[in-house]
Order: sequence, then structure tokens, then C-alpha cells
Amino acid sequence: MTEIRIHGRGGQGGVTLAQLLAMGFVSEGKDARSFPLFGAERRGAPVIAFARISDSKIFRRDQVYEPDFVVVLDPSLMEIGNITKGFKSNTVLLINTREKPSGFKDSCIPRIVCVDAIKIALKHGLGTKTNPFVNTVMLGAIAKVIGSPSLKDIVIAIEEMGMSRLRENIEATKEAYKEVEI
Repeated sequence: MTEIRIHGRGGQGGVTLAQLLAMGFVSEGKDARSFPLFGAERRGAPVIAFARISDSKIFRRDQVYEPDFVVVLDPSLMEIGNITKGFKSNTVLLINTREKPSGFKDSCIPRIVCVDAIKIALKHGLGTKTNPFVNTVMLGAIAKVIGSPSLKDIVIAIEEMGMSRLRENIEATKEAYKEVEI
């Protein structure tokens, strides 16, 4: 089973990201579950979402405590959130940031991958300068980092979700998928 934890802020689309990721894996014939953990349910408050993917039936519905992958939509959460809690020796951290992986010095982070999701979201007109929507951008990046689901299945998930600005979301997803460096 592959377990993913997503850290974001209310309004950034972290919960939708988890749903889209699960939908992409279901398109590939896997079993997948996604679910959020809310605290203060308001725009800007920290939000955590989870996804589990498996070749066999998933029965667990609890939080992801030891993730294989962690996605951070807002880099400011690196300083205030407990992002690295439960990291294993092979956990991969994907951060939305302009920084290079070498800019994050933390001995408990085995592998860091960075993508400037804000730049890509703004380029495709997703959100505003003060509130860019980075969820589909990070969807393309995490799919590339994991190696699955395929870009085709991710696009199917975005179409099935019925997202507004469909073409822009798909193009942003594809750009992040191509741009992220593994």
C-alpha cells in the first residue's frame, strides 16, 4: 500500500488534490481512498488530506501516520506544521516552492523534490496572485514523482471531477508533470 499525506491551507485545494489522485489510481485499476482532516474550517487554516493506494482492497480509514509521500502546497507550513512527523527512511517530500531541494536542510527528510507550482498556476490563470490554485499543478508533480497514475489517467480524473477552467487545469497539470525534476 502507498500512503500519501497532503499539507495545505483551506482554499488551496488539498482535499480536491487527494480526491483527484485517488481517482487517477482508480482509473488504472487500483483501489484508492482519499479523505481530509479538518481543524478550524476556514480559508487559510492548515488542512491535511490523505490518500491510500493499493492493488488490493483498502480497509483502513485512519490518518496516514507514516507516509511514503508528503505533498506541501504552502511552503510556509514547513516552519509551523509538523510536516516531517512519521517520516520513514524512504519518504519523499514534494514542496511547492521556488527553492532548490538543497535549500531545505533537515536530516530527517530523506528525499526532497521541489516544483514552483505558483508560477505554473499563475501562468495558466488558476486563481489570483494572492490566492493561486496549485492543486492540479501539484497533482501533475506528485504523479510524476510516484511514477503513477499516468498523465492520461490524471487528465481523465480532472475531466470527471468537472472542474471549472478545465483546459487550464489540464495544461497546468501536464506542465508540472514535465517540469518536476526527479
